[in-house]
Amino acid sequence: MNPIDVKDPAEFRRRHGIPDALAGCHTAVVDGYALEGHVPAKEIRRLLAERPKALGLAVPGMPAGSPGMESGERTQPYDVMLVLPGGRHLVYARYGR
Repeated sequence: MNPIDVKDPAEFRRRHGIPDALAGCHTAVVDGYALEGHVPAKEIRRLLAERPKALGLAVPGMPAGSPGMESGERTQPYDVMLVLPGGRHLVYARYGR
């Protein structure tokens, strides 16, 4: 996978169906699904195995303890959101609770 710099990351995210309220720090597209923010690999594998009728997964913000955001013992709870068509979303997985 080759990273691509885009002029307007927010527009790129919206084009792939991720609402601004679920914005993270970066967006990827894998096998037709958008991945926003620090989504755990476990949930990406689950998404690709289950193939739900969804636009993708998002971890809003940059929660401490999420993949790539490890900082010693400091963690905060976070949810992985399943992004559905029309901007709807629901909790797909919970971490740190």
